[in-house]
Amino acid sequence: MSKIFKLTHVYFGMVKTIGILSLKGGVGKTSSVVSLGSALSEFGKKVLLIDGNFSAPNLGIHLNLLNPEKHMHHVMERSINSKEAVHSLDHFDVIPADVHGDRVRNPLKLRDRLKSIKKSYDYVLIDSSPALNEETLATMLASDYLFVVTTPDYATLSMTLKAIKLAQQRGTKIDGLILNRVYDKNFELSLEDIERTSEVPVLAVIPHDVSVPEAQSNFISLLEHSPKSPGSEEYRKLAAALSGEKAQPPKLRKFFKWVNPVKQDVNRAVFYNRVFD
Repeated sequence: MSKIFKLTHVYFGMVKTIGILSLKGGVGKTSSVVSLGSALSEFGKKVLLIDGNFSAPNLGIHLNLLNPEKHMHHVMERSINSKEAVHSLDHFDVIPADVHGDRVRNPLKLRDRLKSIKKSYDYVLIDSSPALNEETLATMLASDYLFVVTTPDYATLSMTLKAIKLAQQRGTKIDGLILNRVYDKNFELSLEDIERTSEVPVLAVIPHDVSVPEAQSNFISLLEHSPKSPGSEEYRKLAAALSGEKAQPPKLRKFFKWVNPVKQDVNRAVFYNRVFD
């Protein structure tokens, strides 16, 4: 086990803080946070979603928390404690940010502001800023595991590579990619091309699906709106790999008994066995 892995990862059994990154807007980062949080809650985990995008918040908008009375801006300013800003929904809790709020003066204090609240949850998911700024760095510093949401095109991949480089400069690593809005067409970059270029495994492949914006229009997750969709199943499989649930086979060798296992299934098995074996 490398020194970097020891420093930047916690043993499962403790609270897990997962940062969801993307340095390009419009790739489905926030919807991925909501769907992964919903998937983890299906396994009986207590989940908190946090909007770490202070300059252009989206998480509250996705969940119909449009003008919350208490929010992350208050937490960061220390005008309230983090527990006071929690909004409880059906499947998870949320601390939204203020859509109309000013820039947070010191976003790098995020990790410190979350110390007390983390003890109340199994998983904390942070929706980061879609920009190369201190807010993104704050999410990296506050997280135990980091995932980047990307789409299979050159413009987004170039920004994904910047996120990976920024993490490396800080002595941490990106644990996996969530490949979103996949049409499965020849004009897209292949999963293999993306992994070879980024040197990061793809842990979930979410097909392009009109159910995603439909779910957003109803302020719910994809799993609630379309529970049997391929995208919902991918989020469940990723949640299983993260939480050690039985939906993820416990031994890597089981995957190789399949005729043609897809690459993301193999990657999830490797991730699962690295952490839990």
